[in-house]
Amino acid sequence: MRERGVATLVTMTPPLCTERPFVATDVLEALAVAVMECGAQPIEADMLDFIDAADWRPTVQRLADVEPKACFAFVIHPLAPRYIATHPALRWTRYLPSRLVERVAARIPPIYISRIKGIRSKATGREIEGILLSLGATPRELMRRRPSFTYRRLINAARMAERMGAKIMGLGAFTSVVGDAGITVAQKSDIGITSGNSLTVAATLEAAKRAVLLMGGRIDKGRAVVIGATGSIGSVCARLLAQAVGDVVLVAPRPEKLLALKQLIERETPNARIVAATHADAYLGDADLIVTTTSALTGKVIAIDKLKPGAVVCDVARPADVKEADARRRPDVLVIESGEILLPGTPNFGFDIGLPAGTSYACLAETALLTMEGKFEDYTLGRNIEIERVKEMYHLMKKHGLELAGLRSFDRYITDIDIAEKRQLADERRRALGLPVEHPEDITTM
Repeated sequence: MRERGVATLVTMTPPLCTERPFVATDVLEALAVAVMECGAQPIEADMLDFIDAADWRPTVQRLADVEPKACFAFVIHPLAPRYIATHPALRWTRYLPSRLVERVAARIPPIYISRIKGIRSKATGREIEGILLSLGATPRELMRRRPSFTYRRLINAARMAERMGAKIMGLGAFTSVVGDAGITVAQKSDIGITSGNSLTVAATLEAAKRAVLLMGGRIDKGRAVVIGATGSIGSVCARLLAQAVGDVVLVAPRPEKLLALKQLIERETPNARIVAATHADAYLGDADLIVTTTSALTGKVIAIDKLKPGAVVCDVARPADVKEADARRRPDVLVIESGEILLPGTPNFGFDIGLPAGTSYACLAETALLTMEGKFEDYTLGRNIEIERVKEMYHLMKKHGLELAGLRSFDRYITDIDIAEKRQLADERRRALGLPVEHPEDITTM
């Protein structure tokens, strides 16, 4: 077994000598009968008493000198029915009606997808591993059912992950926003649970800052609009943007939650100008940065024709709030995805998660980052993300060598040429509208 790379051997019987770790159960029983001198087949109670007195237990032996790698798990789900058929065992579903497949797939138990290998911390030099699991439900199915439907499957996924050696599990995409955003799952699980939203916020704001600078703007001047501001990600984004920008519009459908958030931000950042609104349209024309974090499925969240020239939209939602066809109508506006993360080492996900090699969604990266740090505990849960944890994630990201990936727009990296074209188009549109055209200093390219 050593020659074949086995690291750990677990035998269900105790070794009677070091030269012979395996002992057949009938031999053990014969030894017990001889020691007890019962002269006949012992009853079960006598045998159990003997095993307890002899302290016979299963044996764990290390066959390799290398310590086992710290392991995490991460749960994904298909964003649309067409993605269900990407799993090798479900390819045949492409020949069935998509709505039927979507409804049936939602009920299947969590399935193992792949092993994530090659992630190595730059701080410790240690390699970690991950386990990729998937639910079968699409966002539409997750949102139309009771939260308990998703809870049961996530709790089963946590137990499955624990059996496979994981000490913490991250919740991806819609699994992190259903119901109480991970709290119930954490209470029912024996391993740590995180939604990954702390690093998602840190990466989103870092990407937004970079995008605004590349488009010739300044992050400390202008106006930011946060759509979906009362959600778990939106609220902490709004609080941090109030400190950085100073002029923030909060947009969400429920006035009572909006007012509570507005009052909280005004207490935290008294000098900030905070506006609360249930619709964004009246404020889009003045916004330099729009962060959208909704759970809408329609994709009709932003009236892109109302945006000012040179505006930046940071779309955190999955599925995306801004459709590519709509963005094409405004080539002078930059639409970026939330900040993706380059993991250190030579990551191999063993499965196409829809990103370039070595690149991870921030929620998955947070789970990996906690594993590198050895923080196997419940971390980012619920609707109220702690600002201090967002800052801690940012510092741990720098410590272990995680980096913000290049800006992406509709699954494609944005080049310097793209930025130059958009800035030129934005200047032309400003002149056509009679708006002042600023000429900021040259900005270092990506």
